[in-house]
Amino acid sequence: MYQRLRRVGERGWGIQRSPRPSHSIGSPAREARPPPLACRVQPRLCPPHSRSSGTRPASSVWRSFAPPPGTLALLLGEGSKRLPQAIIVGVKKGGTRALLEFLRVHPDVRAAGAEPHFFDRGYERGFAWYRELMPRTLDGQITMEKTPSYFVTKEAPARISAMSKGTKLIVVVRDPVTRAISDYTQTLSKKPDIPTFESLTFKNRTTGLIDTSWSAIQIGIYAKHLENWLLYFPIEQILFISGERLISDPAGELGRVQDFLGLKRIITDKHFYFNKTKGFPCLKKAEGSSKPHCLGKTKGRTHPSIDKEVVQRLREFYRPFNMKFYQMTGHDFGWD
Repeated sequence: MYQRLRRVGERGWGIQRSPRPSHSIGSPAREARPPPLACRVQPRLCPPHSRSSGTRPASSVWRSFAPPPGTLALLLGEGSKRLPQAIIVGVKKGGTRALLEFLRVHPDVRAAGAEPHFFDRGYERGFAWYRELMPRTLDGQITMEKTPSYFVTKEAPARISAMSKGTKLIVVVRDPVTRAISDYTQTLSKKPDIPTFESLTFKNRTTGLIDTSWSAIQIGIYAKHLENWLLYFPIEQILFISGERLISDPAGELGRVQDFLGLKRIITDKHFYFNKTKGFPCLKKAEGSSKPHCLGKTKGRTHPSIDKEVVQRLREFYRPFNMKFYQMTGHDFGWD
């Protein structure tokens, strides 16, 4: 048992006995065990002190760092790439990024990384190309993606229906006036020399005529865009999430999403804490990490000061569209 081959001069190979390991009588030899395979494949899933050493920490520590069920299988290339069964289709600056980041915590949700923009910009590439953008999933897991511009893309509903009439759709909506200002704020951060919000809002400031060709205004006419989706999908197949409640009660809105997707309610209040500096909830532990996680610095920008009369005129403009949207969805979002 404690023998190994050694080279004996020019005569070939001989046997050399190795000394037995020394340890106290009555106590078995303790060998350092390597960390789990998941740690060797994906070190960030494991406690820091276990990544370089060959020993395992206490089992209680491992439990706190345990990756979601199925992680190892996915890391080893098991599972398959599937077309998404659920898509977050809108809206821009509504809270779609936050929703997807929160959903990623669920072990049965797997989502594409970047926004694919397949149904608005890359449809000619074909479904095989689109499928390759998706993550691998195991049986029982849901494949998702988000591209907020789908909601305002005329061709998107028909194209998604052609992929699968059973696709579940999620739309995160927000007070259209606040959403428009947030949209402008994002553009302003990239192009500081753009005209003022007020000048872009009106075709004619004197008459108060709103410029509905400006995308920041157009996106918020939710009822108009929803009419197009209802030509291809029943209202029961579309879940509308309140961007405001996603901030004030993230666990409540995530509960609705999990129910809609047929998932066990795993994401609860215990997953969130409120970041007073940013002004919105953050995750106590993000997907595949033991550390708190907030959305990046591009989220939660301070809005510029907008003329109150302009804000009031926009509220008057959106009011009839909001009322129609409430009727269509069967839900009053309280924007008026």
